[in-house]
Amino acid sequence: MPSLRRVLGTWDLILFNIVAIVALRWLSVAAQVGPSSLALWLLGLVGFFVPLALAVLDLSARIPGEGGLYLWTKAAFGDIHGFIAGWTYWVSNLTYFPTALLFSAGIFLHIGDAHWQSHANDAGYNLGYCLAVLWLATGLGILGMERAKWLQNLGGIATWCAAALILAGGVLAALRFGSATAFTTAQLWPDFGKLSTLASLATIALAFQGLELGPIMGGEIRDPAKQIPRATLSSCVVIAAIYIAGTASLLVALPASTIDIISGIPQALSAIGQRVHLPWFGSLTAALVTIGTVGGVTAWITATARLPFVVGLDRYLPAVLGRLHPRFGTPHVALLVQGMLTSLMLLAALSGSSIHDAYIILIDMTAIMSLLPLAYILLAYPLLRRRARRQRGEATLDGRMLVAWLAGLSGFGFVVLAVVTSMIPPAGSTPALFLAKVVGGSALLIAIGLMFYRHHRALHRRQPANPAPSRA
Repeated sequence: MPSLRRVLGTWDLILFNIVAIVALRWLSVAAQVGPSSLALWLLGLVGFFVPLALAVLDLSARIPGEGGLYLWTKAAFGDIHGFIAGWTYWVSNLTYFPTALLFSAGIFLHIGDAHWQSHANDAGYNLGYCLAVLWLATGLGILGMERAKWLQNLGGIATWCAAALILAGGVLAALRFGSATAFTTAQLWPDFGKLSTLASLATIALAFQGLELGPIMGGEIRDPAKQIPRATLSSCVVIAAIYIAGTASLLVALPASTIDIISGIPQALSAIGQRVHLPWFGSLTAALVTIGTVGGVTAWITATARLPFVVGLDRYLPAVLGRLHPRFGTPHVALLVQGMLTSLMLLAALSGSSIHDAYIILIDMTAIMSLLPLAYILLAYPLLRRRARRQRGEATLDGRMLVAWLAGLSGFGFVVLAVVTSMIPPAGSTPALFLAKVVGGSALLIAIGLMFYRHHRALHRRQPANPAPSRA
């Protein structure tokens, strides 16, 4: 396999995890649910995030190397399942990137005045902004991780600072004006008899996704056996604290019914700033969230391009995707293809729909496509552990194996819940059209991947002596 450069250390991975996982837009999404969202965050933490962390730690140590979840699924379930996991994870980002970029475009406008914000539903502005950030991140990815990581690290630091401002704003609002939301026992307890509650729980599971991203770049991490566990454990604590405390702060600042899905954070902090005569408060937070989001998009773009690169080396995708840049040693072809496909997704998302509708549809498609490979990871964790113990002649069920099975099945249950609820049309939508876009679009992307797999597998069988991919 062509060699990639090992340039990532522990702090790089901690900041990478934070900027990749902590998408502050999820605070607005969760806050719209009301106080019960805090209980849903805790359920998602215990039932999904912790099991995913255990699975990633175990599998990255058991099967290190570039490709991460693709290698783990392949080892546990075979080649075709490894391909499906890698393919769906990669193409899910063709829907995730526009989601993150549209959020960033909306937040960026809150740095300026009301005239800036009048462009929020301007498709031309949104498309231009999103394409500019997309190709900036792609260009940095081609130049190499040693360059791209600085924007990712800056994004991680900005996310930390934005979270601190959100927490400070919540405390300030509570001390000066009292809480805008009543936190009673009845309101804190979720109503699981409602489909909307289950859908919110599934969305929160999606917000915790991302720990599996770093190990995809296993070939670019210095001493991954030590760095990945340190970075994972440290970042998990910070991520959980930001999500739970950040949502509480938004609810303290504003009533849940008034929080916008895209601009809720600067909206809340601008309201606080006006009350305490600090008009720059919301603008500063908007600038930090924008930087954090751009850093997060860069992290996802550079990391996920490693999947078509590795699968291309295995010759289940066109071999050209396995090429490295002759000067920078990066999978430039995979990055360019990814950038072009994401650009097409942006054009499709912004044609014939409002910005808000496009945003919701993209979130639902991302849930279906990105959580499917996580189901593989969570089941591979106990299965590979059991297989290894059997090969060593050890007992296949003890305390550690029981924890592995409980964690894997708990996380898997959340994945199933998230996928199912993502297929439920929202109120006010046309069910047939929604399902055609979300479910039909997801099924079409998976079918396209399987066509690639079968074609290149048949080609590989006919030409077993193909030379290794060129570095050119």
